[in-house]
Amino acid sequence: MAVVQQFSQSTFDRLSTEHERLTTFGRIDIARKIQTARELGDLKENGDYHAAKEEQGKMEARIRQLAALLLDAVIVETTDGGSVVPGVIVSIRYEGDEEIERLLVGSVEESHSELDVLTPGSPLGKALLNQGIGDIVNFEAPGGVLKVEILHIEV
Repeated sequence: MAVVQQFSQSTFDRLSTEHERLTTFGRIDIARKIQTARELGDLKENGDYHAAKEEQGKMEARIRQLAALLLDAVIVETTDGGSVVPGVIVSIRYEGDEEIERLLVGSVEESHSELDVLTPGSPLGKALLNQGIGDIVNFEAPGGVLKVEILHIEV
């Protein structure tokens, strides 16, 4: 059974563009590199050829990964900040802790340079989904049940 990926529209568009670029320009570029390396002679000891083939393998793996992600992807519309959905940034505070954590809710593909990503399928992610500011949610962690308060939701 395939896992349905939930993406914000911007992440879906970015992944679709990456897939299109790799399946067109990427494949053409790597084919040229392989051909150029082949022209250098003996393939057994041809570092350029082996590097190009390795790059090709990594690119093809990424193409397959993107195709699988996009196949069953669901685009989640971000709300006006009223509830936690994939694509929003949520500020939370654990019970008994003064520190506030800001997390980007979504797939690891939603990656953000300044924030940790919280996947909706994780125990905390499941507990936070569709909850609003001021809500206190419980979730099962390895050390027991934890309580978290939702302080702010950013679109």
